[in-house]
Amino acid sequence: MSSSSILFLLLTVIALTFPGVCLPSESSSAAENIHVVATNGLPFPWSKLRLPNYIIPIHYHLLIHPNLTTMRFNGSVKIEIDVKNNTNWVVLHSKNLEITAATVLDESEAHLFDKALPVLEYPPHEQIAIFSPKILTSGEKYFLYLEFSAALSDGFFGFYKSSYRTKDGETRVLASTHFEPTSARMAFPCFDEPIFKANYSVRIRRGPSHIALSNMPVEHTVELEDGLFEDRFEASVQMSTYLVAFIVCDFKSVSRRTVTGVDVSIYAVPHKWHQTHYALEAAVKLLEFYETYFNIYYPLPKLDLIAIPDFQSGAMENWGLTTYRETSLLYDPDVSSTSDKLWVTMVIGHELAHQWFGNLVTMDWWNDIWLNEGFARYMEFVSVEATYPQLKVEDYLLDTCFAAIGRDSLNSSRAISCSAENPTQIKEMFDTVSYDKGACILHMLRHFLTDDVFQSGIVRYLRKFRYRNAKNEDLWDSLVNTCSEEDFTSGEYCYSSTQATKNSYRFAGEHIDLKKMMHTWTLQKGIPLVTVKRKGTKLYIEQERFLKTVQPSDPLWQTMQTGFLWHIPLTYKTSHSHTEMRHILQTKSDVLVLDGDVDWVKFNTDMNGYYMIDYDAEGWSALIELLRVNHSAVSFKDRANLIHNAFQLVTAGRLPLDRALDLITYLKTETHNVPLLQGIGYLESFYKMIEKRNMPDVTQHLKTYILQYFRDVIDKQTWSNEGTVSDRRLRSELLSLACDLGYAPCLEKAKHFYHTWVKSNSTISLPSDVTETIYMVGAQDDSGWHYLLEKYGVSMSEAEKCKILSALASTRDSNKLLRLLELGMEGSVIRAQDLSTLIYTVARNPAGHFLAWNFVKKNWNKLVEKFQLGSFSMRNIIIGTTGQFSSKEELVNIKEFFESIRDQTSQLRVTQVAVENVEKNILWLERNLETLRTWLQQRLN
Repeated sequence: MSSSSILFLLLTVIALTFPGVCLPSESSSAAENIHVVATNGLPFPWSKLRLPNYIIPIHYHLLIHPNLTTMRFNGSVKIEIDVKNNTNWVVLHSKNLEITAATVLDESEAHLFDKALPVLEYPPHEQIAIFSPKILTSGEKYFLYLEFSAALSDGFFGFYKSSYRTKDGETRVLASTHFEPTSARMAFPCFDEPIFKANYSVRIRRGPSHIALSNMPVEHTVELEDGLFEDRFEASVQMSTYLVAFIVCDFKSVSRRTVTGVDVSIYAVPHKWHQTHYALEAAVKLLEFYETYFNIYYPLPKLDLIAIPDFQSGAMENWGLTTYRETSLLYDPDVSSTSDKLWVTMVIGHELAHQWFGNLVTMDWWNDIWLNEGFARYMEFVSVEATYPQLKVEDYLLDTCFAAIGRDSLNSSRAISCSAENPTQIKEMFDTVSYDKGACILHMLRHFLTDDVFQSGIVRYLRKFRYRNAKNEDLWDSLVNTCSEEDFTSGEYCYSSTQATKNSYRFAGEHIDLKKMMHTWTLQKGIPLVTVKRKGTKLYIEQERFLKTVQPSDPLWQTMQTGFLWHIPLTYKTSHSHTEMRHILQTKSDVLVLDGDVDWVKFNTDMNGYYMIDYDAEGWSALIELLRVNHSAVSFKDRANLIHNAFQLVTAGRLPLDRALDLITYLKTETHNVPLLQGIGYLESFYKMIEKRNMPDVTQHLKTYILQYFRDVIDKQTWSNEGTVSDRRLRSELLSLACDLGYAPCLEKAKHFYHTWVKSNSTISLPSDVTETIYMVGAQDDSGWHYLLEKYGVSMSEAEKCKILSALASTRDSNKLLRLLELGMEGSVIRAQDLSTLIYTVARNPAGHFLAWNFVKKNWNKLVEKFQLGSFSMRNIIIGTTGQFSSKEELVNIKEFFESIRDQTSQLRVTQVAVENVEKNILWLERNLETLRTWLQQRLN
């Protein structure tokens, strides 16, 4: 009998048993897609990954009771639903939940039928289907009622268990949630897609020694007969399932109220309560900034920020209850470095930006997750620059764009807005493209439109779509289109048609279609390369797609260039210009005319644009000479941009390596940390690659060159916490590099600090910016390594633990490295949340890069079980371990492994990125090794 016959027979039996059943029509999903079979062998009535849109959730009444002794939870949910089409089936999401009861209630909450309703389950799509014996009629209100239970998850998703040790060594347990993107279905049956926004009324049962937190404040608490308490929370605003959160723990908090009456609280394990005060100050300041900037009040009465001991990502923006890794929220002035402080501030800035971008206005589907993450990443810079100017956050925006370019210049990149359907594909969308490229094109757009126009446009976007969902193009419409009276009661944030035209064309006096322009940045992958050739007073410019692994001579080149065109808002300065000049490049080539003869031309002023530039030989010579003679003629951002641009062109085979190395010889006179660290960073990355290739002559010469050439700036660094944020960042980076390269004065100073610290039984405070370097030097001998491992086990500050772990992973003893990896996998001494970073750190160590890769291959299935395929941690592990390889044998090795797990990797984009990274490294060595060898010999002689 065919599967369609089985389904029809089943439904006929149901219709006879339950009169009034509405059988699916021949064109319905049930009749069309009969091959989808539930766990009990019966046909499942829905075949698509996305839920049907004919049942809409309105309000969830959710009861959750976690048992922190048995590590299980049970609960019930009553979902008010709006039925759009007559049906007998309700299809929704559920994963790893045992559904113990299911029924449908009518508008008066009376049971539609007195028998338990059948529940079909289809695990491949994480869906369940509830059959209603009576037709659910379009336009009527119903309630779907389900009871369920499950074990608290062992990983970092859904409703999961976490634990911490008190100062007395006692282990305490808590239960916390992390739902984004598709794990709310692991905690309660729900319509787990962002479009299905609803209100939530949450009740949580707990013991007397715990507190319960959720998105909203507690309305009242009821004491139950068995000594338990039930906290009943206020009903939430409309939101998507992935933003729901609840936690049962025994944490302590510190609180303050903002000027607009929002109660802000920071929660942490009791003995780390003293580390919460900086986060409170930052959260209040940043929340008040956003309310002013967006001109929209934060809509909830409270905002909690809580540090969870076990947390896979950096933080999560659950509305009203944002969750963080301890290192992303807690700040201990005694041991945290200035970089730690900047990180905490920026993460809080990111999550608070999400309360508007993501929570108030949510993307329609995960293909546009950049509308959440790109905006939040960019608003980190805007908000922290405004509230904490002393942190010099603008110094880091360039690094964000450099990271995006690194990914985008590979063919394995993707468009910002692109298809993602299953949970693994959706998780992979939370990547450099969504976050970093998203932020960089928004920065380019803000510079293009001006600050005021950009701000007004995003306010309009937020007001128009609040409590709703938006698509990519809705943002562009909001930024430039005119609006009508029905859009707003007030026209304050709405331009008239005259103003809109004036503002959108303000960039270069040319007619610009902003939506069309921005689609070239969001709907196609890659980054443009603009080539500039000067002949007299004319600049001949052309654009093409910038690729690092394919050259014009390769057969694939033309295919990879076909169809790529960007609308590029070019900016440039010359030796004779007093202002920035602008031009929109909308065609493959164009000609610009200069006012007169100039000594040099520098495009992409302050790197406000997201594009690469290549000059002709004379153009590069003029810029190299400019930096040598008068580098302050261009800004520090321009100098960093030139260094980055040159070395990226080297990797792509477009510029000889010796030209890029000549460019950075000016760095001896550089005083700003951003270009200085950019140039040194390239030399260090070459050193790390060549060190692993067993080429002692080039390795030694490069080490000697770095230490000789930058000796003055290294020797100037003090082993203290003095100076500005920029000074302290430079100190931390330079001394770490100098000791890593074996610079004797650096090693002696670090050893002195280390031995003094050990003699004091680790009671004295080390200078926080160089603590990690001191630990790293101390870890190189046997007794130091074991002492640090012991301290890691009892260390109370997560910031300190991170530094110790990094130092432990710097040992050249492969047995110790393997022990670290095994401890990370076991998960009691080294938390599982730190395992992916540990693997990455070990892989960067010349003694550990094969070790780490072999460890990943051996433990692949366990790692996937811990972190989930497609997660940030798994991507970090894949890129971190393979990114160190640069030989054809290693390339074959990783390809063979990925092929052996093809059933999993066929879903992953990151494996293509990993392969292309290794191909890029192989090409770099083939093209540049001899040039580097010769250049170093000439310089050292």
